[in-house]
Parts: sequence; structure tokens; C-alpha cells
Amino acid sequence: MDRLNFYIDGAWVDPAAPSTLGVVNPATEETFAMISLGSAADVDRAARAARRAFATYSETTIEQRLGWLRGIIEGFRERLPELARTMTLEMGSPITFATERQATVALFHFEEAARVLADFQFEERMGPGIVRHEPIGVCGLITPWNWPLNQVASKVAPAISTGCTVVLKPSEMAPLSAMILAEIIHDSGLPQGVFNLINGDGPTVGESLASHPEIDLVSFTGSTAAGIRVATLAAPTVKRVAQELGGKSANIILDDADLRASVIAGVHACYTNAGQNCQSPTRMLVHVSQRDAAFDAARTAVASIRLGDPLLPETTLGPLVNQGQFDKVQTLIRAGIEEGATLVAGGPGRPVEMNRGYYVHPTVFGDVTPQMTIAREEIFGPVLSILNYDTEDEAIQIANDTPFGLAGFVQSGDPERALKIAKRIRAGRVYLNGAPFDRSLPFGGYKQSGNGREFGLYGFREYLEVKAVLGYPR
Repeated sequence: MDRLNFYIDGAWVDPAAPSTLGVVNPATEETFAMISLGSAADVDRAARAARRAFATYSETTIEQRLGWLRGIIEGFRERLPELARTMTLEMGSPITFATERQATVALFHFEEAARVLADFQFEERMGPGIVRHEPIGVCGLITPWNWPLNQVASKVAPAISTGCTVVLKPSEMAPLSAMILAEIIHDSGLPQGVFNLINGDGPTVGESLASHPEIDLVSFTGSTAAGIRVATLAAPTVKRVAQELGGKSANIILDDADLRASVIAGVHACYTNAGQNCQSPTRMLVHVSQRDAAFDAARTAVASIRLGDPLLPETTLGPLVNQGQFDKVQTLIRAGIEEGATLVAGGPGRPVEMNRGYYVHPTVFGDVTPQMTIAREEIFGPVLSILNYDTEDEAIQIANDTPFGLAGFVQSGDPERALKIAKRIRAGRVYLNGAPFDRSLPFGGYKQSGNGREFGLYGFREYLEVKAVLGYPR
């Protein structure tokens, strides 16, 4: 599965200088593929190709772009099983989850972009003038490993739909599914130079993209620290910067909710994608009178989890992505114990039945206080913290007591009461009573969880400039 070329200007090309990296299967700890790592010279080549392509691609019609999108969608559907299996191998996502969620929702972004494009008004009359929505230009897209294709699609689909051209840097830890997508895009007939892909690390390729003078917009998904670096590098050229960063989402279970069902669902939601999910409800807020019942329900939820080989259809929890992530999660689990939290389920170390792979115990802590490390830091693993509150006001204060603001969750038997709470949560999304994740509605954060929005109409608008034209007669 070695993939040593980059996709630049409509062709697979050699990197400017040879440098390789192994892609490791986190379930076996074995290298199963090799990729090349790019350089500033590769970024420059791709950015210039995208700039040349933008001159003509930005003038294409809606119907032309819809035709290319339909070709991508068709090719994606045909190769969806291959894409899902590739993500299982490169980042450990269980095959059922990779098929039903990882790959399928990535496809949805192209379908949603086509839906928005078909009805979007790129020009409209407003008062005495005309308002035009025009493609911003060349876009540098930097995506993470935890949703390796979903995050690629959520950026690439609206970018090419609006008439922009792109240079994509997928995560070097999970790059192979994005390279298959590049083949699908090539086969769709999209004009050369519109889509370009370079593998590489953040300090080299990512920083070159963020600072390159030919890049008009940089869209980044990753850690808050890395997002700050991207924004700093983009500032001298006044690029537009769109970021989806860290999260520490609170799940407020009100005292009129079905506690047992809410806790069980909340545990599973926290463990989505092995907890490697930026909006996971990792802080569960339970009324103090329901502490013991919540612990009991959490243990029941953990007992139902099927930890194992991610290629087996029955597996529901796979490994973490790599050794570094495993070590970080272990450190935070130990911090929870050392700082006095009650270990409700799980704990440190690798499960005894797993003799290899970056597996961790699905873990629940109780009696967590807001200042504990596990209540403050984004863990990015299957670790849930249960905190207690006495009043609604206290629950909201705890929920908002974080530098992050990506998502919030509220459970209540009264939808009006839940909505009232949701309006007070400082986050870009709030889910009421187990509402499913919808990719037509805007997604993005408050505070240090980022800026800008992705998905649907709002994600589409991120890639457009607004121009006012005055003096044209009616």
C-alpha cells in the first residue's frame, strides 16, 4: 500500500526531495504502508498550480461544477468499502463504524455541497446595488487523523463547489483514505490544478501552506495550540482563517430526564471513535441526588462495549491512533486517580486480553471537580468525567467554565426546559435529548474551539467573498 507520490496539477508526481514515513496500523503496531513527506518546494508547486487553475475554474458554471460533483459522488459510492477498510487500517476505527459513519458521512458532504450549490444565489439585488458571492481563491486545507476522510470532505466539497481551488494536506498519520479520494476526484474529470494533495507534517507542509502568499484561505482542524500557530503564520498575508479546534463538551442531565437511559447513551457518545472526537460529551453533569444511580448506569454501559480487533464487525471500540496518543491518555487517567476522582470503571494500562495495539480501558471517573485536570484538558480517548451539580445555574456555570465551546448536550423530559438551558450554553452546537449529528447544520466553535463554520450552507459561505456592485441600472 505504499503511496510515495503527490497529486499536483492533475497528475501523480514525485516529491521535490525524497523523504518517507511509515503508516502504522494501531491495532498491530506494524507499519503497513509508506508515504512521502513533502517540503516547502512541493507546497509552492501545488499552490502555483492551484493559482493557475483558479483563473478559469472560478468562471465555470454551476451546472459544470454539479457535473464534477456528481462524478465524485458516484466514484465515492463505488469505493466506499475500500475507503472504510483503509481508515480501519490507518487509524483503528472499527470497520462497522468506519463504514456506517466515517466513510458514509464523508460522502454526505459531497452530496450536501451539490444540494447547496444547485440552489445558491451567487448574485442578488440589494437596495440600489448588486451583491455578488465570489470564490475566495486558492484554499489551503489542513485536516486531522481522527476523522481522516470526513474532515477532508467537509472542506474540499464546499471549496470546489464555490469555484475555489485547493491544496490539501491530510494528516500524515492517516493519509491513505485521502489519497484514494484524490483518485476518485481525478476520475471525475475535475480540471487539473483544481485539487492538489501533498502529504507531510505540520511544521513543514502545514506551516508552508499557512504562510504561502498564493493561499487566500487556510482551513484547519486540529488542536487549539496548532490552530494558534496557523493563525499566526497566516496573519502577515491577511488570509482568511477558518478553524475547528479542541473541545471539552458538557452533557447536562437534568433531574427530570430518564437518568439511566441518559447516562448509558452519554457514555457511548463519549466513546464515539474511541473518544477521539472533538465534540465528545466528556463531562457528564448529574444532579448530586442521582450520583450513585449514575455510577451504576455508567458501569452497565461500559460492560456492553466490545473492545477488540477493529476489522471484526462486532467490535465497537478499537485502539487509539498511535503510541503518543496512548501515552497521553494514560497520563491523564493517572492524573484523575492522583487528584482524587473516584474510578467508576476502567483505569490505567492496556487491557490484559490485548497483547498488542494501542488499546486503553474504557474509563469512567466520578466525583470529578471542575478544577481537576481531567475536567479541564481535552483527553481524546475513551475517558468520561462525571461531575455533580445542585442547581440549574450551577450546572450551566460548570458547563461554561472551560476555554472551549464546540458543543453542548442537554437531557430533559421537558423540551422547553432543555431549550432554555441550551440557549445559555456558550457553544457552537447543542444537542437536546440524544439528537443525531446533522451535517446540513453549521458546525464550529465558540472561544478557543475555533472560528468560522463548516457543513451545509454555512460551510459553503466560508469559501466565498462578498462584493457589492453599485450603479448598475435596474
